[in-house]
Amino acid sequence: MTCWKILAVTLLFISPLFAQEQAENRFQSAAERFFARNDKNKDGKLSREEFPERQRRLFERIDTDKDGFVTLEEDIFYRNNRRRNTVNIPEGVTVHRDLIYGRVGERELPLDLYLPLDTSSPVPVVIWVHGGGWRGGAKGNGGRALNMTTRGFAVVDVEYRLSGEALFPAQIEDCKTAVRWVRANAKKYNLDSDRIGAWGSSAGGHLVAMMGLTHNENVFETDDHSQYSSQVQAICNWFGPTDFLRMNDFEGRIDHDAADSPESRLIGGPIQENKEKVAAANPITYVSKNDPPMLIMHGEKDRAVPYNQSELLYAAMKKAGLDVTLYKVVNADHGFRNATQDSAASLFEMSAQFLEKHLKSQTDAASP
Repeated sequence: MTCWKILAVTLLFISPLFAQEQAENRFQSAAERFFARNDKNKDGKLSREEFPERQRRLFERIDTDKDGFVTLEEDIFYRNNRRRNTVNIPEGVTVHRDLIYGRVGERELPLDLYLPLDTSSPVPVVIWVHGGGWRGGAKGNGGRALNMTTRGFAVVDVEYRLSGEALFPAQIEDCKTAVRWVRANAKKYNLDSDRIGAWGSSAGGHLVAMMGLTHNENVFETDDHSQYSSQVQAICNWFGPTDFLRMNDFEGRIDHDAADSPESRLIGGPIQENKEKVAAANPITYVSKNDPPMLIMHGEKDRAVPYNQSELLYAAMKKAGLDVTLYKVVNADHGFRNATQDSAASLFEMSAQFLEKHLKSQTDAASP
């Protein structure tokens, strides 16, 4: 009976991950077909005129950075985010939505907090940072980290300012402010302020790498909760960019050197003409001997963020003698699409075990 119960619980946990992976693949395929039909001038984005007339009413909603164009990333995120109200929150999880973690002028910065069933003692925290080329995407469903709540973690899902609203370093400033908010509110929500990890994908992977590697630098800090540290204790970086200047070294579907590339729009100008700004946004710039452990996972055939971007970061951290692992997802494109040897469940499990190793005490890890 015990084995059957374990099997039933395992299937109950893994099934939603497979469903999420399949849904995301369907949305990406649908978006790519939509672009192939409607991108008449083949510039990689859709103007209002190129948008089908019957769907034009959705244009402003999909154009999250309000630049008058819809990118493939914005379309994919719109399709994914329509699912937010149907996401299955694990049983027993308490959700606090739109908690304000910081302010920039009159702009409020919200996050969502997911608390596990048992908060009788302080729980470790995973901060999820979404992707979207720094110009799209949104919080709202806990991302890939949501199911960490079933393993005794609190999950924080952060909204940060996109590049259409504010240039770099606004994005990393917001993320580090969110870490300080966690510590400022640790007692209120019974969070363990000494056990905070960061997990993100794509642009979010870049930002969590920056969160972890800038802890020794007095940079990217704001006045919100300034008496608290923004240091994190572990980083799970899924296919995040590092050295923007090297992204065009490999053939892909994005011209990263172009003035309207995600990277150029992040820093406010063509990356090859703004190398100092690019260096400031490069996690490798900040590698030092006391940086926290990092798990890097990247698709071997990623055509949006070349696999080499993670190789560069891994090499720099290894040279500094740091605890870093680079896992190659065989045959996978961006978002681990088309992976042949890994599933959503196995990739999640590897990430979860890494976070448990570094953020849970031995007593926690031994608990049933």
